[in-house]
Amino acid sequence: MSSPAVQRSSTQRLPTFKITTTSSAPPTTTTTPSSLLDSFASDPIFSKFLSSDFNSTKFSSEALSSGTAAARAEKIQDGIHLLEKQLRSEVLSRHDDLLSQLSSVKDADSSLSTIRSAVSSLQSSVRRVRSEIADPNRQIRSKTVQLSNLHVTVDLLQSTVRVIRLSKKLRDVMSEPEVEKLDLSKAAQLHSEIIRLCNENDLSGIDVIDEEMKLVYEAGNRLRSQGMKVLERGVEGFNQAEVGAGLQVFYNLGELKLTVDGLINKYKSQGVKSVSVALDMKTISSSGGGGGGFGGPGGIQRSGTPQIGSGAKAKEALWQRMAACMDQLHSVVVAIWHLQRVLSKKRDPFTHVLLLDEVMQEGDPILTARVWEAIVKAFANQMKSTFTASSFVKEIFTVGYPKLFTMIDNLLERIERDTDVKGVLPAITVEGRDQMISAIEVFQTAFLALCLSRLSDLVNGVFPMSNRGSVPLKEHISRIIARIQEEIEAVQLDARLTLLVLREISKVLLLLAQRAEYQISTGPEARQISGPATPAQLRNFTLCQHLQDIHGSISTITKRLPTIASDILSPSLNTIYEVACESVTSLFQSMLERLESCILQIHNQNFAPIGTDAAMDNNSSPYMEELQKHISHFRTEFLSKLLPSSAKVISIGTETICTRLVQSMASRVLIFFIRHASLVRPLSESGKLRMARDMAELELAVGQNLFPVEQLGAPYRALRALRPVIFLETSQLGSSPLLQDLPPSVILHHLYSRGPDELQSPMQRNKLTPVQYSLWLDSQGEDQIWKGIKATLDDYAVQVRARGDREFSPVYPLMLSLGSSISENNAVSRISNTTN
Repeated sequence: MSSPAVQRSSTQRLPTFKITTTSSAPPTTTTTPSSLLDSFASDPIFSKFLSSDFNSTKFSSEALSSGTAAARAEKIQDGIHLLEKQLRSEVLSRHDDLLSQLSSVKDADSSLSTIRSAVSSLQSSVRRVRSEIADPNRQIRSKTVQLSNLHVTVDLLQSTVRVIRLSKKLRDVMSEPEVEKLDLSKAAQLHSEIIRLCNENDLSGIDVIDEEMKLVYEAGNRLRSQGMKVLERGVEGFNQAEVGAGLQVFYNLGELKLTVDGLINKYKSQGVKSVSVALDMKTISSSGGGGGGFGGPGGIQRSGTPQIGSGAKAKEALWQRMAACMDQLHSVVVAIWHLQRVLSKKRDPFTHVLLLDEVMQEGDPILTARVWEAIVKAFANQMKSTFTASSFVKEIFTVGYPKLFTMIDNLLERIERDTDVKGVLPAITVEGRDQMISAIEVFQTAFLALCLSRLSDLVNGVFPMSNRGSVPLKEHISRIIARIQEEIEAVQLDARLTLLVLREISKVLLLLAQRAEYQISTGPEARQISGPATPAQLRNFTLCQHLQDIHGSISTITKRLPTIASDILSPSLNTIYEVACESVTSLFQSMLERLESCILQIHNQNFAPIGTDAAMDNNSSPYMEELQKHISHFRTEFLSKLLPSSAKVISIGTETICTRLVQSMASRVLIFFIRHASLVRPLSESGKLRMARDMAELELAVGQNLFPVEQLGAPYRALRALRPVIFLETSQLGSSPLLQDLPPSVILHHLYSRGPDELQSPMQRNKLTPVQYSLWLDSQGEDQIWKGIKATLDDYAVQVRARGDREFSPVYPLMLSLGSSISENNAVSRISNTTN
């Protein structure tokens, strides 16, 4: 803010205004400076004087232009008077303090004068001292420079002398006439030290040093040449001592990493080049397969397809080059692995630094991985290019993929075998092996497609969709089996490839089953059993035999392969088995229904007559004679054609699809007979004899015409047990060991024939026909059958108690005892299943 004096002088310079004191003058009351400034700050005119950017010219211009200049000048004059009054008041109120401050200023001025004199004296002394020490300082600085020069000179002389001495030693070491006795490691150490001394002390420009360095550089070149020869000879000959010596030379020279990188690049280039040369069709065409050329007539054309007459030679040349390529790749990888092995073991004898740490940083791939990655990449690119560019090579590698794969697999196995050393990393990892195999995957896909195409074409030719009802010859089926066996044998040396081929074979077997199923004849003509075999049935028989041959042959081949092969082919073989069964199932089902209908006639026979005539009757029952007639007819007209190798019955060890069907039918006939024989009621003694004769006739008919009964197992044992059981006294039944061979339901049903009439069987109680009751028995287990029998026993007990009788029929407690054993066995079985 401008002082009041300044403001007053600026106002007085306005001569046109008369300054007077007006009634608006401030009161004489005392005010504080802060309140006065506050009032000025709130005044619209005075506040402008308090602003830091106040411009007097601008203020005057505004006052003149506003037309109130006189009034504003008068107000400013009043403000000036007020400020002067306030200033006077402040001086008077602080008079004593101002006087004391004035005295202090006088004292300060006196002290300052004294200090000024002392400073001047001090400056004079400093100038005098400076003039006295300047000359010694110059002398010391000069002597220091001389001493430094002397030290540098001495160091140069010492380094020069040491370089000359080391150079002489290097010449002495390198003067050895025999290379084998040349101490390359020591020479390299001397050479490295000489170079280090020259570089550290900057000895260039010294004549004697320059002359010596020419010899040192020549020795260094010779050292590198000799060291590389030793190193390469050791790497190629897998000599650890030579490799270690060569590496030590370059470590001493300080060029170990550069040298190792150069070796890696060299072997990497060799591997990549061997791949490109092996698949270079121009080279193959110019070299020939067995030494002859292909460049002239009969050579390979630009498209990669050989001209007529040269295909075999070109193919042989290609395989020879691939074999040579595999050998070269093996040598390259094993050589680098050997170098890496020595680097991982070799330490400098003085510093004990591991040489591998000098050529690899943390996180860098190992040497063999770098080389293998380059080889695999080049091989994959070359294979991909060949597949698309050369139809000739594509065909050779596709058809001969097993051979190509064997080459690759043998290469990998050789590398793994030759680099399998305890405590040393292998040359290639599992991932590296998979990468190499993946490089030929394009040919693998083509090979599998070709395999599927060959087999599918064969199947389509044997089972054409356009000619339904045609039956292929046995020679055609044999050709399919032989072709499948050839496909497996071509790849069986490799488990992985074998599984891939088996998957394609599985597809072909499913196709074969589909085509064979399309040829199966259906309808009444295929199911008839009353007359001779119809043409439709004969076609079905032939199809069944063909599918049976395929199923048996492929199953036999599969047994010689690993277990997983069976897992792959099982679904398709099961499909073939089902189709083979389907071709004759309707025939067997019709025959079984006919035989069951004959057995059901047992309920129409009278087994109750008592008398001498009945006991002396040795004739078979009519239903059994009819059963025998149908079985014999089935054997003569059908089984003889389905099973032509068997004269009468199926022999042991010749189980086929048809024999299983016959065995199943024979077992069902025996079981069905046993069931309904046990339901016969009443059964007299003469009836028992007649029943026994029927059993013997049944056993003879089944054994001679269907299946050897002794091989049927449980059904046959049950038939043989039922015959003596029916003759046992009721009191003997409970303890008879024969019951072990009979189902409990059979025994319980038979006991009804020994009980009173009021003890009804479940069939009688529920008023069911034998057919209905037999169907119910087929769908129930022994425990459910027992529940039905138990209900009849309970009804019988109620009737006896209702009459007031105290005794039951002897069969009643025996049946309860047998039934309780069924319940106990079921309870034990349930507990065992829960525990398991």
